[in-house]
Amino acid sequence: PKAAPAAKAAEGKALYQQAQFDIVLKDRLAQGQQDTPELRAAIREELNTRELLAREARKKGLDKNAELKTQMDLASQTVLVRAFVADWIKNNPVPDADLRKEYDAIRTQIGDREYKVAHILVDNEADAKDVITQLQKGAKFADLAKERSKDPGSKDRGGDLDWNAPANFVKPFSDAMVKAEKGKFTPQPVQTQFGWHVILVEDVRDAKVPSFDEVKPQLAQRLQAQMLDKYFRDL
Repeated sequence: PKAAPAAKAAEGKALYQQAQFDIVLKDRLAQGQQDTPELRAAIREELNTRELLAREARKKGLDKNAELKTQMDLASQTVLVRAFVADWIKNNPVPDADLRKEYDAIRTQIGDREYKVAHILVDNEADAKDVITQLQKGAKFADLAKERSKDPGSKDRGGDLDWNAPANFVKPFSDAMVKAEKGKFTPQPVQTQFGWHVILVEDVRDAKVPSFDEVKPQLAQRLQAQMLDKYFRDL
């Protein structure tokens, strides 16, 4: 009469161990590992070792320790939260219309032009005007930048800031940049919170904006995070 319950318990334990194995295997494959006999053997050995160590921990009564019980509760809660968030994301996809709207807003912000610019940053208007005077007399922009610019990120490159959309700069800088003629420097100093600039527009080209399909995954991830944040705050 005792054989049947024992057999049933053994069967239940075997099913539980197989479920553990399946979960760990799925996780390892999701991490990019290959499903090989060696991987399966390593997982089984790992699970056996964990079971033995957990058994020894229970023998010592560690599962009754209040702090450890709290840690185990937190670990269990983490699994539940992760599962809930994944389920919520699956059932609350970002509408395509919202993705399109975000994409169009970014395109508008970037604009349709990119500018290859260099600049010389100085502390005051008088110094900026002196730089402009030197340039008008034939001084080379790159040489003056190396000699007088206060911008450590660009001075050693002759003031070069490479290709940028206007949105990448503070407004006074970008406003002056888009008004300047190609191949010429700004005839008046430009003031920003960083100091006074003399800006050289070396070249202009059409902006290389990625297509909607190229950036759709990143947009979806960003908007999904915003939706989740709102949901958390509502909770």
